[in-house]
Amino acid sequence: MNYSERITIEPGKCGGKPCIRGMRITVYDVLDYLASGMSHEEILADFPDLTEEDLRACLSFAAARERKLFAAAE
Repeated sequence: MNYSERITIEPGKCGGKPCIRGMRITVYDVLDYLASGMSHEEILADFPDLTEEDLRACLSFAAARERKLFAAAE
């Protein structure tokens, strides 16, 4: 998935943290909700502006960041 169309980083918004489509919902928050056991359906119900594609973009962004960190450590 190409997350670059959904994940935005703006210096003046949320302290420059990666957000979803310019909203004030951070990738970190979504990943934290998933890690705490919330289902996709529960997150989407709590945040009606989000889509399933947004959640997948968060996971794709995290995976890409992990790949970069691992590659830099080698």
